[in-house]
Amino acid sequence: MNKSLLIALSGIGLVLGGCSLAPEYLKPEAPVPARWPAGAAYGKTSPDAPATADLKWREFFADERLQKIIETALDNNRDLRLAALNVERARAMYGIQRAELYPAVNAQGGGGKQRQSVDLIQPGSARTLEQYSVNLGIAAWEIDFFGRIRSLSEQALQEYLATDEARRGAQIALVAEVARVYLTLAADREDFKLSQSTLEAQYASYGLVKKRYDVGLATELDLKRAQIPLDTARGDVARFTQLVAQDQNALNLLAGSTVPEEWLPVDLDSAGSPREISASLSSEVLLHRPDIMAAEHRLKGAYASIGAARAALFPRISLTTSIGTASNQLSGLFDSGTGTWAFMPQFVMPIFDARVWAALRVSETDQKIVLTQYEKTIQTAFREVADALAVQGTIDEQVAAQQSLVAAAADTYGLSMKRYTKGIDSYLGVLDAQRSHFAAQQGFVALRLAKLANQVRLYAVLGGGAE
Repeated sequence: MNKSLLIALSGIGLVLGGCSLAPEYLKPEAPVPARWPAGAAYGKTSPDAPATADLKWREFFADERLQKIIETALDNNRDLRLAALNVERARAMYGIQRAELYPAVNAQGGGGKQRQSVDLIQPGSARTLEQYSVNLGIAAWEIDFFGRIRSLSEQALQEYLATDEARRGAQIALVAEVARVYLTLAADREDFKLSQSTLEAQYASYGLVKKRYDVGLATELDLKRAQIPLDTARGDVARFTQLVAQDQNALNLLAGSTVPEEWLPVDLDSAGSPREISASLSSEVLLHRPDIMAAEHRLKGAYASIGAARAALFPRISLTTSIGTASNQLSGLFDSGTGTWAFMPQFVMPIFDARVWAALRVSETDQKIVLTQYEKTIQTAFREVADALAVQGTIDEQVAAQQSLVAAAADTYGLSMKRYTKGIDSYLGVLDAQRSHFAAQQGFVALRLAKLANQVRLYAVLGGGAE
């Protein structure tokens, strides 16, 4: 009978706990245009390009060496590991909060033996008395009439889900950052080779001017001018040596271990190009980004927090029950003993508590804050995608123009050198042509890097790379 009563009380508590005072959640409208911006800056996307959501990162990045580095980073990166541990912690916190819905049953047992004097017992009875007791009880189990505990449980659940989305966001950021540093390393190595070849050319030019100076065909001013690009090239070699080393250090940190040399790119051409992707026509694709989904889960949690604060204005009813048995054993013979049951309800009614009303106002304000943050997250995401689309729509023309500029600068440099060796022009024209040619080559490398990095960025800001 006692067991049946306990089960009945549990059922009543669960049924009554279905009530919730949390406001109904309605998904807010996205405060951004339904379609991406259009115009001369945005160009056109290939209709055959796959959508980001349909493309896994292993399919987006064709370079097998980059794939190996990304896999290593996903296994070893400490930031991603911390994000995963935060998810485990949030899951455990949700389990703790949800456990408040159910009674905590405690069991306590005891026993003892007592030896009595022969003068105090009847003839033939044993001198040893054995006694055992068992108590089963529920301590202050709150019946969730107004959904306070359920609202707190819902809030913990939404925080757990938001933390899991944050982990997915951390993975997207990690994949994109590994690819960006990998491509930057490829560009800096290409610039290093360019600076080395430029240094060799400057040594040759300086040697030519020195010979002409020694025989009186060049002035000291020409010799000093020839030394300027030579020293500049020496500095560039040192600078790109430093940048390449720093790029490798950054890549090792992201990967969580030392990346083998054979996995590293030689230049941008060897790094490969990510696949072309489509942003789709509707901006609703943004709603699947982890940071936006995390913001929405926190918004739902804010609604649940209001429900908990409202429930705190109503009375709380707690039950305390205990079931106990006792038995005696004399001379090894067992006596069934007695059973007891106690039921003690506790009723707490908040007549007036300024703190409770203040907590409700705080919860309602927090909901407005989280809503604003959710809307700002969507707007920021829209801008990130729009910026990436603007780069995508114009970068090819910039690369083509820069490539033409490199060719023109190379021709100018060659013609200037011929005119100088024939004595038609001074070395100043050669110096200017050298500077223009080297700057154009560096600009070409930078624009090619910008194109590849923007492809990675567009993939990431559209939510690609989470799985």
